[in-house]
Amino acid sequence: MIKAIFFDLDDTLLWDQKSVKEAFVATCKAAEDRYGIDSDQLEEAVREAAKNLYTSYEFYPFTQMIGINPFEGLWGNFLDENHEHFKKMKETVPAYRKEAWTLGLKTMGVNDPDFGLELAECFPQERRKVPFVYEETFKTLDALKEQYQLLLLTNGSPDLQKTKLEITPELVSYFDQIVISGDFGKGKPDPSIFEHALSLISLKKEEVIMVGDNLMTDILGANRAGITTVWINRHNKERNEVIPTYEIKHLEELFPILEKLGDDL
Repeated sequence: MIKAIFFDLDDTLLWDQKSVKEAFVATCKAAEDRYGIDSDQLEEAVREAAKNLYTSYEFYPFTQMIGINPFEGLWGNFLDENHEHFKKMKETVPAYRKEAWTLGLKTMGVNDPDFGLELAECFPQERRKVPFVYEETFKTLDALKEQYQLLLLTNGSPDLQKTKLEITPELVSYFDQIVISGDFGKGKPDPSIFEHALSLISLKKEEVIMVGDNLMTDILGANRAGITTVWINRHNKERNEVIPTYEIKHLEELFPILEKLGDDL
């Protein structure tokens, strides 16, 4: 019998990709207004510069293990003191942001490091303004909370993931436990973080399901831990070699799955 549901956060309950996109649109518009450059092309150039810079840092392997992407580096402060790599990230991100935006501007033919810094400081402010939650998130959690323990299992920096929850405070009260990879020390798809989550709620792997949008972290990790998986594929992504137990396009499709799992006993 299913007694608990593990949920991923980013792009499962929160529409993080849209929040990042809107922050880019607003920040790049400032550059378009100042220099007349194409805001879409600038966004592409900054994203590319950010990825290239990010992979060059000594803490990059750690960010891969914990699950922190380059665009989180463009607005997170990484104030976590529990790991040397977070301390290094905290020291590095101000220069990283400035360089990413300055290089993006240079790609567009604009050499203005002072304006690069201005844009680098603008982006985090814009990202904090636009926390998008999927329309069905609260309705679904309201219905599930009555019958199941709910656990949030998210990759990322504790400081940044807590910031996301602070700007969407309604989410926190739904969860009996919140597990963040940066606190635990390993991220999805490592099965140990799923086993840790199970221990927190004193349940067996057969008694929970994992719901997430990422095949390579949420689904692969839960599969490895022997947990039933539900892949939420809102944007018709192609499936790869990782096979979820179930695939849905909308969170409310969880209800018939849970009914079926109950009936199968």
